[in-house]
Amino acid sequence: MPTQRATFSKMNPKDTKAGFVAVLGRPNAGKSTFLNTLLGEKLALVSHKANATRKRMNLILMHGMTQIVFVDTPGIHKQEKLLNQYMLKEAMQALNDCDILLFLSPATDKTHHYEEFLKHTKKPHLLLLTKSDLIPKESLLEIIAKYERFKDSYKALIPISTKDKNSLIRVITELERLMPHNPYYYDPEILSPNSTKEIVKEMIRESVFENLSDELPYESDVLITRYTEKAHLHVIRAKIIVLKESQKGIVIGKDGATLKRIGREARLQIEKFVQQKVFLELFVKVIPNWNKEKENLQKFGYNFED
Repeated sequence: MPTQRATFSKMNPKDTKAGFVAVLGRPNAGKSTFLNTLLGEKLALVSHKANATRKRMNLILMHGMTQIVFVDTPGIHKQEKLLNQYMLKEAMQALNDCDILLFLSPATDKTHHYEEFLKHTKKPHLLLLTKSDLIPKESLLEIIAKYERFKDSYKALIPISTKDKNSLIRVITELERLMPHNPYYYDPEILSPNSTKEIVKEMIRESVFENLSDELPYESDVLITRYTEKAHLHVIRAKIIVLKESQKGIVIGKDGATLKRIGREARLQIEKFVQQKVFLELFVKVIPNWNKEKENLQKFGYNFED
């Protein structure tokens, strides 16, 4: 979906609006797909695996004189494991820090996820019913009616589909109306203030998930050990981290075929993003219980102290 971008140097701060919008919901609610469609770029990790998104990522949408900084968050979920505790912390911190919230709920869900969300905040928010194109119109109207008892809580209830541009335009229009008057937080020409290295890590991790389906637990991760930008080439070396030796064999595959496929698909995605050729070298390393120890988690960029 194309976006409008303004020229930074010509903007009068009195005329501009800017704010942060947290994108929240249960795992697999469609948050990352929604953001990628809005931005017209594949920046947020999209995976069928629950809890694929682990850290907040800021993604910038310019619409006229308004800068909307979306904060992609992990799904709101239970927090038994240490990694899950970090992910819940990220989601809740975004909920507290942002100006406006989007709560995404699949149209097929019952209302209890939204009711739980309401216990944590009184902030202005939009309620978005995702994947609404998969529901017959009569059934969708019945679902909307069930949410109307919460109408004093949300600013707008919008059924959306990534295939329905008009539903996404309505979301942008509502957000623009609610945005506070502020100077821009970021240069309007960039899509994300997150580092290229952080985005590349997510692209490699997505390629791992997409190529291994349910064969590998979501607790695998990627560690970038080298990132060098040369004149016409990005040189990247990364380790795919797994919990067990058996998982290492799955990632490598027969004669290294699976690892090559993961690397090829990740490289093509990275090249599209950085607009240059990429040399990507992948390795697989076993670190038992990496996701259960704070010291290891911090090495992977999951900082519990923030």
